[in-house]
Amino acid sequence: MPDHAIASTRAHELRTRAAARVVAPVGAPGRVAGPTDALAVLHALASSPATAGDALALLHELQVHQVELDLQAQELSESRAELEAALRRQAELYEHQPVACFTIDRRLVIQELNEAGARMLGLKRDAACGLGLDTFFSARGTDRLQTLVSMATPGGPAPSATLEWRSKAGHAAAVHAHLGSDPSGDGFLVVLTDAAAPVNAPSARAAGGRTRS
Repeated sequence: MPDHAIASTRAHELRTRAAARVVAPVGAPGRVAGPTDALAVLHALASSPATAGDALALLHELQVHQVELDLQAQELSESRAELEAALRRQAELYEHQPVACFTIDRRLVIQELNEAGARMLGLKRDAACGLGLDTFFSARGTDRLQTLVSMATPGGPAPSATLEWRSKAGHAAAVHAHLGSDPSGDGFLVVLTDAAAPVNAPSARAAGGRTRS
């Protein structure tokens, strides 16, 4: 057997022996209860000329394993920080969109909405959650909204239509509704824009009010 294979086998045996001593039942001979007892085992091995080599080899293996754990913990911490930053960014994008955004379920009940959506409804956001978005449309508008929901499929094109909107004051207006499946659940994302404004085109004020650095 090659030398490196023998060394690998020996290292595996040492780690297995150490693991067996650490996880042995309470009261069992040779059980190691914690780091202090583990050091005691290493010290005992190192105290005997017959097992001193095993102690050094085992200590090296434990040190390498500790470095591996430290690197894994660092990578997990960095990945978590990146995910949290991405989630905050997505929440900010949803929150500050210049158009009304709603998350609804299959019954058209509002689950979430952004600031522009709350302004469009004329309600506080907490008061809007739980209401049916269809209650703000005419009967024909509600039927078309339900049709859009039935057409939306994960990964498929986002269906859209012009619907008749009923404001809180009772005024009617035409709005463009763009609907897609919520990738994080069973709901749907709805974007409403003024039908009188160009779809997919920012206003002159929005386009010229801020420049990129």
